Amino acid sequence: MDMNRITKTGLAAAALTALPSLALAQDAAAPGFDEIGPYIMTTLLFCMAGFLVFFMAAGFAMLEGGLVRSKNVTMQMTKNIALYSIAAIMYWFMGFNLMYPGEFNGYVGTFFSPTVLDPVGVAAADAALDYASVGSDFFFQLVFVAATASIVSGALAERIKLWPFLVFVVLLTGVMYPISGSWQWGGGWLSEAGFSDFAGSTVVHSVGGWAALAGAIVLGPRLGKYDKEGKVHPMPGSNLALATLGTFILWLGWFGFNGGSQLAMGTVGDVSDVSRIFANTNMAAAAGAVTALILTQVMYKKPDLTMVLNGALAGLVSITAEPLAPSLFGSLWIGAVGGVIVVFTVPLLDKLKIDDVVGAIPVHLFAGIWGTIAVVFYNGDASLGTQLLGIAAYGVFTFVGSLVVWFILKAVMGIRVDEEAEINGLDIAEMGMEAYPEFSKG
Repeated sequence: MDMNRITKTGLAAAALTALPSLALAQDAAAPGFDEIGPYIMTTLLFCMAGFLVFFMAAGFAMLEGGLVRSKNVTMQMTKNIALYSIAAIMYWFMGFNLMYPGEFNGYVGTFFSPTVLDPVGVAAADAALDYASVGSDFFFQLVFVAATASIVSGALAERIKLWPFLVFVVLLTGVMYPISGSWQWGGGWLSEAGFSDFAGSTVVHSVGGWAALAGAIVLGPRLGKYDKEGKVHPMPGSNLALATLGTFILWLGWFGFNGGSQLAMGTVGDVSDVSRIFANTNMAAAAGAVTALILTQVMYKKPDLTMVLNGALAGLVSITAEPLAPSLFGSLWIGAVGGVIVVFTVPLLDKLKIDDVVGAIPVHLFAGIWGTIAVVFYNGDASLGTQLLGIAAYGVFTFVGSLVVWFILKAVMGIRVDEEAEINGLDIAEMGMEAYPEFSKG
């Protein structure tokens, strides 16, 4: 008899006998889906929503590229890809941890604290199972700050120099936006006071609008935009098809913008709420567009496509402060008021000789203020006084801070191109290349 074979057979049998108990021990040690599922699903939500909000960078670029004149398109494309890239670096270097400094209920967090991701292959025991991965959270918050900078880009188009603008972006994305954002989303003093801004009508959009307004005032209007009597001379954009594409891309990205701000996808209620936010977001955009379409037909005897596009965007901004609580009808009327705001505030800015090339200030600032106020109609925990306090705090901090920065840049670097460069176009003067070179060849 082969004793080796008998020994091996016995060992194998013993091993097989031990397998069930080993499996039970492993099952007992490994966390179940009930424990890790919320972490996995919320991380997935942040990644998917972040992808959508990132694509809004393309929407801003196409919208701006379509609404500026053809001689300035290359400049706008350069600004858009540069500002996103700068935002990504600055938010890693200091912005993320300045905005989310941990236990905090103050005014300013910690400067110069770069973001550190979870270790490679992090174990469940070492992960933040009550929330999401650091990488997904960082990426999702990053794309918001880039959207804020894009708002400024469009308003100041066709006459601002590239490098002073990018210096402003460094300060906006690395310092100003994170500080003010920490007041609400980082657990700061406005959050403690009860201010409510679900996805950023004020924290993101009004901040971009205030910074753009300050820049437009310091920069001044484009040459020939207003005559001495105050008459407005229209300067049509180069490509309304491109502007329309940009608007649809932004509309798509907004589902991530608002839906991801649920900040959880680990329960039936969370997933249902995300879908509710999607439906409300879409309704507000549609209502803003239709309202602008009808109003321009009534007021000007013909519909204005640029107003319709901005009406949709204003509807989106209006619902962003509270996209969860309203009914579909509630979202409809909130978005419709946003459309009204755009139609009336675009000419108001022209009367004040504030030149906003793409309508960013009416869309993001004025509709953002409205959306923040509208929270009180559907969120029983929000008070009008606290909402107005938040609006005022963000307005004073961002507008005054931006004015100071713009004036310093104007004194040190100069922020506006010279008259010849503006007439010839920034593509040639600042970039040395044209977006549509065949147009100038005759």
